[in-house]
Amino acid sequence: MVSFTDAERDAVYKTIYARRDIRRFRDDPIPEDVLERLLEAAHHAPSVGFSQPWDLVVVRDDETKAEIAEIADRAIAAAREAYEEPRRSEFADLKLEGIRESPVNICVTCDPTRGAPHVLGRSSMKRTDVYSTCLAVQNLWLAARAEGIGVGWVSVLYPYELQEVLDVPPHVKPIAYLCLGYPEGGFPDEPVLQQEGWRDRLDVETLVHEERWEGEAATDNETE
Repeated sequence: MVSFTDAERDAVYKTIYARRDIRRFRDDPIPEDVLERLLEAAHHAPSVGFSQPWDLVVVRDDETKAEIAEIADRAIAAAREAYEEPRRSEFADLKLEGIRESPVNICVTCDPTRGAPHVLGRSSMKRTDVYSTCLAVQNLWLAARAEGIGVGWVSVLYPYELQEVLDVPPHVKPIAYLCLGYPEGGFPDEPVLQQEGWRDRLDVETLVHEERWEGEAATDNETE
């Protein structure tokens, strides 16, 4: 049985609360042994039915990054048009990816056929393969933060185009495209979108329900 000291326990919580979505990177390379630890951390994520549906495509080539960054540029431009002013201008000021700048990109994919046709635990909740893959992303992200490495999840991409650039098999789904590197200027004290005034963190008390979801979740006034 593995046990943890108080300091080790506190380090886990510290890593969770200090994790940030990073968009600006220094050009310092990530040491190979550190990158291997991050990939191993991702691979040790929990998965429904121990299906381990993830693959990790490591991208270092500048030409490949440029191709993917062009996809992101088009997706960001299209997303911007969905907003009205002044939100559209605020959106334009946000830095939403660091594909070219980061020394390493990783595409995390999900293979829905792995372990098929019978994956324990997926008979009634089919998308647990995707959920499991997201846990691999979180593992990598937290391990990276503990190593002092920033991670940025680029969600403004067209998955089928990404799939084509990276030669991902047709049945495999790209789930997350991650930029990794040492953050320029360090890790911010609070999430960047909160710093920029885009959105604030919700109070956990408004999101926790007891026994059943009945109306709004308990507020501070209701629990005093």
